[in-house]
Order: sequence, then structure tokens, then C-alpha cells
Amino acid sequence: MKKFEPTAESLKHYRCPEWFRDAKFGIYLHWGVYSVAERAEWYARQMYIEGDELYEHHCKTYGHPSEFGYKDFIPMWKAERFDPDRLVMLFKQAGAKYFTPCAVHHDNFDLWNSKHHKWNSVNMGPKKDITGMWREATLKHGLRFGVTTHLERSYSWFNVNKGADKKGPHKGVPYDGNDPAYADFYHEKHDDTDLRQPLNPSEKWRREWAERMKDLIDNYDPDHLYFDGAIPFQGDDKARTGLEVIAYHYNHSIDVHGGNQEGVMCIKDIPDHGTYIEGVATLDMEGGHSDKVLESPWQTDASIGPWGYYAGAKYLPVAVLVRKLVEIVSRNGNLLLNVPPRADGTLDQETEDILAGIGRWMAVNGDAIYGTRPWELSGEGEWCFTTKGDAVYAVAFTWPEAGQDFAVAALGTAAGRGKVAAVTLLGHKGKPKWTQSADALKITPPPTPPCDDACAFKVEFAG
Repeated sequence: MKKFEPTAESLKHYRCPEWFRDAKFGIYLHWGVYSVAERAEWYARQMYIEGDELYEHHCKTYGHPSEFGYKDFIPMWKAERFDPDRLVMLFKQAGAKYFTPCAVHHDNFDLWNSKHHKWNSVNMGPKKDITGMWREATLKHGLRFGVTTHLERSYSWFNVNKGADKKGPHKGVPYDGNDPAYADFYHEKHDDTDLRQPLNPSEKWRREWAERMKDLIDNYDPDHLYFDGAIPFQGDDKARTGLEVIAYHYNHSIDVHGGNQEGVMCIKDIPDHGTYIEGVATLDMEGGHSDKVLESPWQTDASIGPWGYYAGAKYLPVAVLVRKLVEIVSRNGNLLLNVPPRADGTLDQETEDILAGIGRWMAVNGDAIYGTRPWELSGEGEWCFTTKGDAVYAVAFTWPEAGQDFAVAALGTAAGRGKVAAVTLLGHKGKPKWTQSADALKITPPPTPPCDDACAFKVEFAG
């Protein structure tokens, strides 16, 4: 296969690999130094913003940011109960086909044996190659491995550590990010504190970012790479840095997969979060999804609750997550679902229960999800549709009242989509009774549904 050049013209020859289109469901997680505070993944920024809720929490719990800074959490993050083999097994049992953990967040702390940055999980904190351990467990369990990276924003996002209080007993006292001894962690002194991608990143930072990304690619062979934003950095002239890394990822994939381009690259179309160029990568829609079928495959990353662990947080129920998955798949998308571990490397019981619930649903209905493609109609009322081979899968989110039938207008003879020959309810041993009229395909349900949350019918056609 011809190698990619770091230009928009060349990268528009990218085609999303079939493994990703077939997989449909992956697991994602935010886990790092910030997990110690149990206040989600933006702690490293908000603890330095005077008046912010997390600033107040930090001062009361740990001390003022001039006395106890973010760097002081690093020795507290020990990951002492981290068992990647068990966790990836849980993700596989939940039905995930790929696993894409966060390898570096905005906090500028690498979770691998980083060649270009001493502030990493091998040198400090857990003193473990977190990314390497994740990769080994992922491949052992037969999942595709990837990484998410959020580093491009760090240069401005984390730069609030250079501030000082404007009032109160610590007025004018510099936060610990002003100490030049830690400049390689807290970044060089500059004025940009934008929470999006930096407005005018230095050439030095752009080169460091690129080298760290290439190091990650070279040593961990991710089949899935993700930037938390568009192409780094803002402005067409600076986007060349991001294009360079994207081409590097694709070409590395070609090398490690015997000439086949198996690498997926996900970027977001968000204003002021880099430079977006359609067609050079797979679109990611953080927290949302398309309301229609998109021609090209896409991905949504969503979370069961906060992205990083937050003590006492409320999580979404399995029924909501299943519906989200089905709707996304019916519109040609994948769901990358985030689950947040605690600092010690364990999941709380509610998270494990949610994963188990999704797994039970997928064990019954996976045939309507994996390897499917969008049908000509993605949905109708309380129905969503997918297709595979000659069959259409109709997924219902509600179960009819006693004595009532299911009705699918899109599969009536008047819709012109063919004569139905067979109907199967996934997970049900018997054959449901059905009739096809001009108005609808009507299906008589068994007394009880075969699973919780939603049920799927496989509809096959004559001829």
C-alpha cells in the first residue's frame, strides 16, 4: 500500500478499516494522577483557579496551591491494586471489541515509558508502564488496542498553575507552577491559559508534542489513536504538526500489519480545538451523536458518569447506555464508552454492575450490532434498524402491553421493501407469530421479553 504524506491531499485517501466498522463497541477510561483527588479529570486545572469549587476543595483538603501543587499528587498515585488482566476481561465480557485507555491527559503526565518526558508513570507514581500493561492484557483477550491522547491542549490548559491568588490570605503568593525547577512538567512560562487548544503554541512545544506521540506509536502499536480535539494545532500553518503525526500513525500501521492500513484515527470537529479537515480521519462526536445516517463511519465517546473518577457520582443506567449504543450503530457509528477507575486501579461495584448489564444484553442481541451496517432507514418511533447480509434487525426499546403486538410500519408491504419470509426474536427459543400487511409487519411477542432494556428481531425476506 502506498504510504501517506503529511498533507491534507494525501491523508484524504484514508479509509476507515473494516475491523473498526464491525466492532461497534469499545471501552475507554480516564485514569491518572488526578484520580487521587476523586474529583474527575479536570482537577489539575481547576485546583489553580481561585474561587472554583475544586480550588476551595483543594485548599481545605490538601492546602493552598503554593504549598501543595498538582505535582505533589504524583507520589500518592500508586495504582497498588491495578489488575489489567481482570479489567480487560470485564470489558470483553461487556461486549467490547476494542479498548482505548487514556495514555496522557491535559495534565502532562505520560502513562508509558516515555522517551521524551521524564514525568511519566514508569519513573514516578505507580512506577509501572501503565500503557504497556494495558496493551498486553488487551491483546491477550483478543481485543484491538488503542490509546486516547489529550496532550495537545496541555500547554495552555495546564498553564493556570503560573497564577497567584488575587485576594485573601495568600494574595500575591505564586502557585507552585512558577517554580522553575518544575518547568518541564508545568510548562515554560507564557500567558496563554485557554482551556481549548493553545492559541499560539511555541515551536518547541509543537515538536515535543509530536515526538511524544511518535514515541507512543512506535512502542505500543495502537490500532486506534484519538486526539481530544481536531488536528493539532490551530491554524493551517500549525496543523502541519498534527498532519505529520497522523501520517506517521497510518504509515506505522501499514508497516506492522504487513502492508495493510489497519490504523484508525479519531478527531473532533469542534471550533477552536485545532484545525478540522474533513476526510483525513474518522470523526468523533464527544458526548453526542448524529441524528441521521452518515456516509462515513464515525464514533461517539460517552461516559457512564464523569470522565474521571468522582466519589459519589451518579451513573447512567444500563437501559440508557444500550439505547445510546443501538441508536449510534443504526446511524453508522461506534460507541466508545468511558468507565472511570479509582486511583488504586479498581472499578467501583456500580461500574462493574453496569458493565455486566451491558454484557448480558450484548450476549443476547450482539448479532444485531456486530458487523452490521446502516439500513436505508435508521429508525421509526421506538424502533432502530441495522442490516447484515440479507437480514434487517429491528430493535425495539419498549415491550407492548399484554395482548398487544409489535408493529413495524417500515416493514409493511406498502413500504416496498420486500416480502417477509421469517422473523426471529433474538434470545427466544420459539418462533414468534407474525403477519405482514400493507400497513406494517406485526409480531406477537412471547409472554416475557428475552432480556432487559431492549429486544431485537431478525427479519429475513423472500428471495
